Amino acid sequence: MMLYPTRIVFAGNQRAAQLELINNGTESATYRISLVNRRMSETGAFSGIDVPLPGEQFAEDMLRYSPRQVTLAPGAGQAVRIMVRKPANLAPGEYRSHMLFAKQPNPEGRTSVESSNATADNEIGITLTALVGASIPVIVRHGNTDASVALTHLDLRRPADKAPVLGFVMERSGNQSVYGDLTISFTPYSGSEQVIARANGVAIYTPNPLRRASISLGQLNGSRLTNGALRVTYREQAEDGGALLVETVLQLP
Repeated sequence: MMLYPTRIVFAGNQRAAQLELINNGTESATYRISLVNRRMSETGAFSGIDVPLPGEQFAEDMLRYSPRQVTLAPGAGQAVRIMVRKPANLAPGEYRSHMLFAKQPNPEGRTSVESSNATADNEIGITLTALVGASIPVIVRHGNTDASVALTHLDLRRPADKAPVLGFVMERSGNQSVYGDLTISFTPYSGSEQVIARANGVAIYTPNPLRRASISLGQLNGSRLTNGALRVTYREQAEDGGALLVETVLQLP
């Protein structure tokens, strides 16, 4: 499946939004749409939430959406409309839930053991079909919200017979999440700047104060990763304005 956009943010007086769900497969598919709550770890992995931690605020009770389930032919799309209704006593801050698109089993498929393909005499073959799903964050911001981010603990590692790896920590403060694109470039003391790595759509969601990350660095054109400056920039994506969120430099001897 394809989803666009891959995140939705309600801010200010915005009350409605829309996303496109597209079946880019070769067979008709049915998708069930639901809201779930997920937690981001320090390394960016998501997990389900059973018991909320301090500072975790969810948007699911404020969101209404339609449809709840849709069947799409190959190449067909469906607009999913989302509305937010904020309660009168809502405290300022950011609230987040995730919209889950779960592919459903084909009701016309062969599901019984008797109808499964036999692999040999007196044997039964069973075909397993993976059901894929995807989710996007839906964020509601209310009142005054802001955030700042710092890039710290830069650590360049040079493993033998492998590409160099830059490790770092992204530290978030404030009452809203941050989301943007990372770019790493190298400028030798006697040469021009070269972009050697990118990572798009990097987020730190509330209430997480930090995210630990590492990026493999690409090849340099005619120079080595010495005697220069390694620059790491983190910007909003172009559709969000492209503002610079933070930049830091690591000097390399």
